Amino acid sequence: PLQVGFEDVIAEPASAHSCDKVWICSHALFEVSKYVIYKFLTFLLAMPMAFAAGVLFATLSCLHIWIIMPFVKTCLMVLPSVQTIWKSVTDAVIAPLCSSVGRSFSSVSLQVSHD
Repeated sequence: PLQVGFEDVIAEPASAHSCDKVWICSHALFEVSKYVIYKFLTFLLAMPMAFAAGVLFATLSCLHIWIIMPFVKTCLMVLPSVQTIWKSVTDAVIAPLCSSVGRSFSSVSLQVSHD
């Protein structure tokens, strides 16, 4: 939990302290207001936030179980077939094309002259 002390928020230097009564009352008011406001906000927000978090995690779990994992498993089952088809396409089309382009450019010679 967040540990915020009075001295962390109200940092009077030692040379400029207010009266002891003011310091004690300020410290007490800080602690009481921190406690009361925390309880109020907890009462106001805890149940809606818990409900929203529950809905979010239930939705994510459902998506993961019923959509994402079946999709991944299907992709993994189909990939060997796709790999075979892709290899055939590259061997039949792309490899000869790259080889021809490479042979064409292999006869090109460049001469750089410095004027």
